[in-house]
Order: sequence, then C-alpha cells, then structure tokens
Amino acid sequence: MIGTQVIVRGQVQGVGFRPTVWRLAQEMGLAGDVKNTSEGVVIRLWGEAVETFPARLHASLPALARIEELRVEPLEAEAPTGFDIVASEGGEMRGSVSPDAATCADCLAEIRSPFERRYRYPFTNCTNCGPRFSIVTAAPYDRANTTMAPFDLCQPCNAEYRNPADRRFHAQPVACGRCGPQIWIEKLGPGAVQHEAFSMLDDIDATGGMILNGHIVAIRGLGGVHLACDATNPAAVAELRRRKGREGKAFALMARDLDVVRGFSEVSDVEADTLSSPAAPIVLLRALPNSLPDSIAPGLDRLGVMLPYTPFYHMILRRIGRPVVMTSGNPSGQPQCITNADTRERLAGIADFACLHDRDIANRIDDSVVRVDLGRPRLLRRARGYAPAGLLLPSGFSRDAQVLAMGSEVKNTFCLVKEGQAILSQHMGDLEDAATHADTARNLDLYTRLFDHAPDVIAVDSHPQYLSTQAGYARAGGRPVVAVQHHHAHIAACLAENGRALDARPVLGIAMDGAGLGDDGTIWGGEFLVCDYRGYRRAGSLKPVALPGGAAAVREPWRNAYAHLMAQMGWAEFSMNFEALPIHQRLSGIPRATLDAMIAKGQNTPLSSSCGRLFDAAAAIAGVAWGPQSYEGEAAMRFEATIDPAAMEEPDDLAYPFSIPLMGGRGMPYIEPLAVWRAMLGDLILETPVGVIAARFHRGLAMAIVKMAERITKDTEIDTIALSGGCFQNATLFALVHQGLEASGKHVLSHAKVPANDGGLALGQALIALAVTQTEETPCA
Repeated sequence: MIGTQVIVRGQVQGVGFRPTVWRLAQEMGLAGDVKNTSEGVVIRLWGEAVETFPARLHASLPALARIEELRVEPLEAEAPTGFDIVASEGGEMRGSVSPDAATCADCLAEIRSPFERRYRYPFTNCTNCGPRFSIVTAAPYDRANTTMAPFDLCQPCNAEYRNPADRRFHAQPVACGRCGPQIWIEKLGPGAVQHEAFSMLDDIDATGGMILNGHIVAIRGLGGVHLACDATNPAAVAELRRRKGREGKAFALMARDLDVVRGFSEVSDVEADTLSSPAAPIVLLRALPNSLPDSIAPGLDRLGVMLPYTPFYHMILRRIGRPVVMTSGNPSGQPQCITNADTRERLAGIADFACLHDRDIANRIDDSVVRVDLGRPRLLRRARGYAPAGLLLPSGFSRDAQVLAMGSEVKNTFCLVKEGQAILSQHMGDLEDAATHADTARNLDLYTRLFDHAPDVIAVDSHPQYLSTQAGYARAGGRPVVAVQHHHAHIAACLAENGRALDARPVLGIAMDGAGLGDDGTIWGGEFLVCDYRGYRRAGSLKPVALPGGAAAVREPWRNAYAHLMAQMGWAEFSMNFEALPIHQRLSGIPRATLDAMIAKGQNTPLSSSCGRLFDAAAAIAGVAWGPQSYEGEAAMRFEATIDPAAMEEPDDLAYPFSIPLMGGRGMPYIEPLAVWRAMLGDLILETPVGVIAARFHRGLAMAIVKMAERITKDTEIDTIALSGGCFQNATLFALVHQGLEASGKHVLSHAKVPANDGGLALGQALIALAVTQTEETPCA
C-alpha cells in the first residue's frame, strides 16, 4: 500500500498538535505515526481515507495551533498496524516556540468548580492554554527545560501528562495544588499581613480585597510583575503615579469580563474578539465620557484594556465588578521586575503589599498592545501572546542562510531568520536604559540557544551611534554586517509581513516616522521611497526643518513650533499678524537669539523631515503641548485625541492646505506646511475650537500624502503602496491615508502582525540583509 507523508509547518509544536493528529487518525481508521522534527511536524499515513486527512486536520486544529505550510508527498514504506506518537527528533522547539496563551474555557471551569481537584488553583493549564515562552530555559521544550522542573508531578497529573487522549498530554507546565507552584502575599514594609481584613477564602482572594480597600499591590504574574489598584479610586491612582514616578503616560486596565469593560468604554465585535483571544492583549478602546478618572490616561480618548489571562487574575477579579489598574511593576523607566527578591527591593516604596509565587519567570515579557483600525486588529507592541511565533518568509528568499537583525535604539526588538522563517523577539524597550540593554543581550543569547541559531550575516541600522548597531558589529566577529537605512527597513518590514515576494515589482513606500539617519546625513522621518528589498530611491519627503537643540527638540514641542514658524514666515511676519495669540507670547519668552544663532550656524540643529516633529509643532502651536513630554509621542497623541468628530465631515477645502513644491525649484518634491501654519494661526485668531483645528490638520496632511503618492506613481508601473513608520500608529492619519490611496486605485499594504513603529524594524533589516547577500551570491547568468 502506498503511504502519504504530510509535513506541517507553523505553530504546531507545544500546542497539542500531535494528540490532535493521533485522535483524528484513530477516528479515520488510519495507520502511521506523527513526530516533531526540526522541519515541523511529520505525519506518516496509510489508509483509504488519507486523501481527506488534510481537510479534516484543518477543521480539527487545537486552539493554539496555526498551520502556515502543509506539504503532502507519496511515501514508499511498509504500513504499520496502528497509529503512534513517536519520539521527537533532535531540533524540536527549534522549528516553532509557542507564545504564552490565556486560560482556556475548560481550565477556567475547573478552577471555578469546587468539585474539581484544581478548584481555585492559580497555575491551572493544559495544552490549549498557559505559559510557554515565559518559562522555557533551553531547548527542547520539555518540562526539564522549564521553570516547572523543580515541581515533580503527582500521580494524577502524571497520568494526564502521559495520556494522548487527555487534553494535558505533554502539557509541560501541568500541575495542581498538590504538586505545583504556590502563591502567598507579603507586606512590603514593617509588620505582618492581617488576612482577615481582606479575605474570605485565601491569599488570592485577599489580594482582591486589598485592591478594593484602596491599596497598591504588586502581583507577580506570567511574564513579569504588575502594580494594581482600583481604577475607580482617584486617590489610589494618583498615589500610584506619585510613587511610581510616572507623570502622564496612560495606565493599562484589567477588567473581570466584557460586561465590566462595556461600562467604561466602547467595544466593537472585533475588539471583543481580540480581548477574548488566546493572546489576550491590551486593546485600546474608546473611553466613555466621564466613566473613569482622567488620571488613568491624561488627555487621551482611548483606554488600554485587557481581560484576565491567567487563572490567578481570574480569581483576583472574580469579586471585583470594576476595572483595576494593571501597570508594569517597575519604577518608571526601568525594566519590569520578574523575581520575588527584585519585587521586594525595587517596589517596596511603591506597593503596599506583594502577591508572590515560587515559579520562576525565565523570560520577561510585557503585555502586547493592539488597536483595531479599519476593522482589523493591529499590533502596536508585540510581546506576550504573540512572540516568538515565527513569520514565514515570502517566496524567493533562501531557506539556507541565517540572519540576525539587531533592530533600533528605541522599542527595540531583534530578529532571527532561519529555515524560511523570521523569528521576531518580544518588545524589549529603549536601549539607552542600561538594565534594558543588558536584558536584551541576555534574551538574544537565549534565542540563539533556543533556535540553535548561527548567523551568516548581521543586519544593523545605518546610524553608527545606535547601541543596537554597535552591539551588532561587536557580535559580528569576522562575519559580514549589512547597514540598513532606517526607513527602508520600515518599508521592508511591511512588505515582509504582507508576503511580498523577493522579485516583485518595486512599491512606493511611505514612512511617516520620528527619526532615522538619512543618506545625506540629515534626520529623515517623512519619506517616500520607491523600493524593493534590495534597494530604494528617495522620491519625496516632508520639508526638512531645523531641530533646535537636537535631542532636546524631540522632548520639547515648543522648539519645533518655533523652528517651523521661523522657517516658513520669520519673526517679523509672525509678530505682525499674530502678536495677539498666546503662542506668540510664549515664544517671546524663549531664548530666541540663542536659537536663531544656533540655526544660522547649524550648531546642534540638524535638519529633519520628521513627521513626528511636524506633529509636535502643530500640537504646540494649537496649545495642546508645550514643555517636556513625559513619554514618546505624547504631544501627537494628545493632539489627535482632541479631534472633533464633526469637523472630520467638513468640506475638503477647509482642511489645511499643504502644498508640494520642488526642492530648490527643480529637485525632489516635498510637502510644504507654510500655508498650514498661516491657516492654523488664523483659526486661533478666530477662536476656532482646538478639536476643529486638529481635524483640519490631520485631514490636510493626509490629503497631501495621498497627493504626493499620486504624483510620484503617475506614469509608472507602481500599483502598490506600503505604509509604515510610527506616525501611522496615529489612527486618524492612517485611516485617512489608507482610504485615500485606495480611492485613487492603489493596492495598499499596511501592518497588522508587526508594529508599524520601530518594534517591527528588525524584520525589515533581516529581509534586506538576506536579499542583498542572496543577490551578491547569485552567479551572473
């Protein structure tokens, strides 16, 4: 009898895939076996129903499995008598490492039933849920190589673990209250915890009681420690901000269920599905007016909300019918705590109590952040629930070469390419923080071991001062290093996640971003690049304007307001026409002579075409932001949040009029904001509401971007446009540009699986480096 071999790649290891295949083969009367290999899961089948097996498999996938490639081949071998799960070959875990997953419905039912042996056990899990990446210490992924290794299985758990018909078959973190990790609470400071003041059941219930009583509690969770307090208690929220040293950045919230969430925010069907998904990310939802203290998300119209994703969180929130602040457990600017000792040391001045446990967190991983734009969930921060799931490379790329890409300076991630897939790390953070930099190096070593990765080439950002760039050269040894222009990498990341083939025709990439080193030594950030993976041509940009003070201009929006106004109209015209405005009075008080001299001499005032700085200038002129920003993008986010929805329906001619002249009258086209500032200042004279001004600015800029794209692609074969860069995480700008381009007949590519900001940069760097080296190695025809 001729057999069939089925090779499956994707997220198919460590997710209950083999037991599913085993059960399906039993049902279909098929003989054969299934095993994990470094190439994926290999299934050998014999029997009359074998042709229908792939379709049945797709229909029977376990909750966490995802098939990205399925290959069927004839097999010349003798048929066995039954169907077995056979031992894995070397390389298991190198093909796919599963992300952590939220508690499934079956486990949730168990912890809520007093008749189950896992009643109120906070580490309950099965193959359909629970920790994966956060507990793994080495490859292959089995219990001995996780932080569950110190906990010996009791007899009932061991029986479940070894039974292929049980949903806990080979679930490496399986445990129960008899044999698994335990939880307790401590007082962070003098004295003992008086449980009776907070609890009716146990320490977990006491934790909920502490929150309800206005305390701040540190909770050691799945991938790190959280700080929690009652989100409806303004005094508790204010105290958390004071102790944590967090000025204005929004706090994330956790709520018991969707009914509670709907009490303070709008929730669409797609948003509800995303909140309830196995990844269980933070989802940015539009806040209902006056539902929660403004101090949760000062000046913003959206709230970051998540549902409980571990049994522990479900149990804490079981009796709390209101949202709870659930923010990273760290003093502001530092990495999140992951150990008990670190929690006691660093959070003693912040939290009143700590809820700790004795299962180590091997890998720090933040909560992911998602926003639904144009009906589709789009990752803003890729971490828990998503990393380190692999992304298949588009067609045309070599499966043989291995690449390491080091990412950017801020929102750092790194990317490993091996055997036809790209493995993008979880969000690390800003490398300027020494602890984050050290944590990134440690994680890179871990990934190297887990995926048995030995790069042939290393990709870095072209900015030589980035710490990630320097780390890449330091790791290279004698291996080649490819330096990649920042915004080319942004566009390549967008092409890669959309499966654009290596040899596809060039696209127009539009990168609206904060900053990246340009080829001419200036700071780019609002770029139109005709490009593919191998190269690019700068075809247009926003107007380059001085950044007075360099890095200081990134922090202080007023500097950009002054630079833009002086570049376009000068102080005399500005004073003559707009002296009565508050913006004129405020700019009169700055050291203008010093700034003018710096700009004239080009001292610490690099030219920048940054879209982020353009938004900073607009926010400052409109009176939304002025002094130091307490977090990156604060001015632009607050400016967007002020938009009056009714003003978005105004006639097009009321949108602010950006123009598109040529550099020097004959060079590259650029987007000129001179008329915008005059119109905006005129609206301020007329006391036009800031929400209308914000709407007119966003609409005008979006119309200019679309017009520039039409101009560049006119009379060319370019029919596809890729959108990337951090400024496209502005939902209004993104939607207007996307819809405008589609209305002009273009095919638009955008981000969803990978952040549009620097968190996706490493993916683009890796694909460019692979394309360039692959081309260099191809012999001439």
